[in-house]
Amino acid sequence: MLRGERLLLRPLASTDLRRCVKWFSDPQVIYFLGRNSPITLAEEERWFRDYERRTDEQIFAIEVASTHVGNLGLHKIDRTHKKADVGIVIGESAYWSKGYGTEAMRIALRYAFGELGLNKVSLDVLEYNTRAIRTYERLGFQPEGLHREDIYKDGRFVNVLRMGILAREMRDDRPSHTD
Repeated sequence: MLRGERLLLRPLASTDLRRCVKWFSDPQVIYFLGRNSPITLAEEERWFRDYERRTDEQIFAIEVASTHVGNLGLHKIDRTHKKADVGIVIGESAYWSKGYGTEAMRIALRYAFGELGLNKVSLDVLEYNTRAIRTYERLGFQPEGLHREDIYKDGRFVNVLRMGILAREMRDDRPSHTD
């Protein structure tokens, strides 16, 4: 478990999946993700069984005051080249724009660059998700490229911005604790 000032990152559990399905079926949430349609519980359970067998992924539930409000995942963890991708969702809209995503990302980056010994963490973000892009920039992520018209959403093609941060570029100004 990874602790911040206001939140906890703990391993995602099968008991969290119904909540995840609710989020990934909410049009307000999936608008900012690279998916177009809701997900079923059966699909989420199948994904979770596959995830449990993988060694290159770590998915955390984001908890605020014992409430599961989102997920954060380190994906494609490459120990040879010391890099990974990161993805985050705050599924509970009451927790949007309150800094929880920023704090969760900062904790995850500290873990990736510290305990995992990674050198680089990358992410993809839809071009119109300006709130997320500003957050990533504040954390030290830099644009690395643009996947032009990479996703088809809501009847149009959308560009996807690739961003990355190196261990030496992390702006770490908040404490956290590891259990």
